[in-house]
Amino acid sequence: MRKKNGISNLYLVLVFAVLYAPILYLMYYSFNSGGTMHDFEGFTFDWYKEVFADTRLIIIVINTLIIALLSSTIATIIAIFGSLAIENIRRARFKNTLLSLNNVLIVSPDVIIGASFLILFTMVGVKLGFASVLISHVAFSIPIAVLMILPRLQEMSPTLIDAARDLGASKRDVLTKVILPFIRPGIFSGFFMALTYSLDDFAVTFFVTGSGYSTLAVEIYSRARQGVSLSINALSTLIFLFTLFLVVAYYISTRRSEKRKVAEAASRVGVPE
Repeated sequence: MRKKNGISNLYLVLVFAVLYAPILYLMYYSFNSGGTMHDFEGFTFDWYKEVFADTRLIIIVINTLIIALLSSTIATIIAIFGSLAIENIRRARFKNTLLSLNNVLIVSPDVIIGASFLILFTMVGVKLGFASVLISHVAFSIPIAVLMILPRLQEMSPTLIDAARDLGASKRDVLTKVILPFIRPGIFSGFFMALTYSLDDFAVTFFVTGSGYSTLAVEIYSRARQGVSLSINALSTLIFLFTLFLVVAYYISTRRSEKRKVAEAASRVGVPE
């Protein structure tokens, strides 16, 4: 048994080393005063200063954050009503079909999704830029948010809704005072997941950005093609740290939700916390 555990731990160490070693290598050389990724000559913050001094880059960062926040908010709102509609479907075959279609969008290659949106926008005459990027990000974020919200909705007992209706609650009250508070953890999880996907997306965004509009992922790719610059390392490091912050925030919110559920369950049966 110990031997199996040792092999499993070694396997995990190797997997994490392969995943994180390149990132740590990139972060390490973002502080190199030598200007290359071969010899570390000295510690400096010059590359980070260069990033913050780049006005065009700051505008792109703002554009990326606006797109991420807007698309995540819109996608989460649509996903809430979509999850409610799916949960209320009585025909099992139709319900499973919708769930399958939702999951297919998640596992579909980003290149195919991006090319499809490009063809669609070209056909309907939508100018590539802010609107096209926003619509695309909302579209691929909705299935992710649904996947986070729907399980929480399925955990809710129908008796809660029946009790609220028996007490005279309107449909609006049932939604705002019973359903939404219960699925709030799923809503936050869906929002954070959609936000992370939007910030990190490259393939779809690359297809639908116009010549005068860009996001961070596309900008990093464009700069990397022009040649190695440690300002790219600094920018990538900042993005990685921000994404890590979102993941930690999501984890903390999930843990708090689980503790709240345990406390509520304990209070119902009269067990002290």
